[in-house]
Amino acid sequence: MSPKYTHAIVARISNALLENGSFDVQLAKQQHEQYCALLREIGLDVIELPPDDALPEGVFVENSAVICNGVALIGRSENAKRRREAESMAIILKKELDIPVIEIEEPHAQLDGGDVLFTGREFFIGISSFTNEEGARAVAMAYPEYPVTPIRVNGSKRLKYYVTMAGPDVLCVSTSAICQEIVKRMEREASFTYQKLTLPEERAANMLYINGTIVHRSPTEIPDAYKTLKEKIDIPTRNIDISEFSQYSSGLTSSCLLLRRWKSIRSI
Repeated sequence: MSPKYTHAIVARISNALLENGSFDVQLAKQQHEQYCALLREIGLDVIELPPDDALPEGVFVENSAVICNGVALIGRSENAKRRREAESMAIILKKELDIPVIEIEEPHAQLDGGDVLFTGREFFIGISSFTNEEGARAVAMAYPEYPVTPIRVNGSKRLKYYVTMAGPDVLCVSTSAICQEIVKRMEREASFTYQKLTLPEERAANMLYINGTIVHRSPTEIPDAYKTLKEKIDIPTRNIDISEFSQYSSGLTSSCLLLRRWKSIRSI
């Protein structure tokens, strides 16, 4: 059963994200503000962290931690900036939000939250350029109450670019060859049985399912998938344009960390 989320941690976009001449940082900020507003509209208490010019990609908070059952497992990367992002998030979670954190001690482990898919029943861990087997073992040690299955990701993205949840026990996938290969592995290894929502555009598979509502990309970004969603989905859906600020990320999931209220969370 999918957990009921009460909070979302996000980080505002830094001007330092402007690394490409074609990137419109002001439009990205506007889209991110709309993203945060949408999370609030569907009932989440959004905790906004200030921008950090030293960590331009810090807006993509999902990379830095995995949060489940009130405990945060801090990500680990060989990339120096990613390490600093994770260290900064650990401090915020522990000292400001009173969330217990687990640091990975294995020196060779790599773990990126974008490679961690929690179905509500079990974890799938993408083994990719960002996460390795040692990182997957760290998830298994942190959350022994759930099955944890490593899944090889041959594409250049993280697992949750290719597969997310579209409802209780429903996987959202795409028709792309890479995605279909991943899903076949998941179906072979899964401890539970899942339905599939299959969409035409690859990036459409990255969506958020939050407390009975699906959040997906705008019709202009995923025109074919949008038609499919309108035809097949009978639960509440919301769409949002993230075309600019998602250029550096997988999209909807990468820009927030979802958690449940298990005790009072004080504002920061």
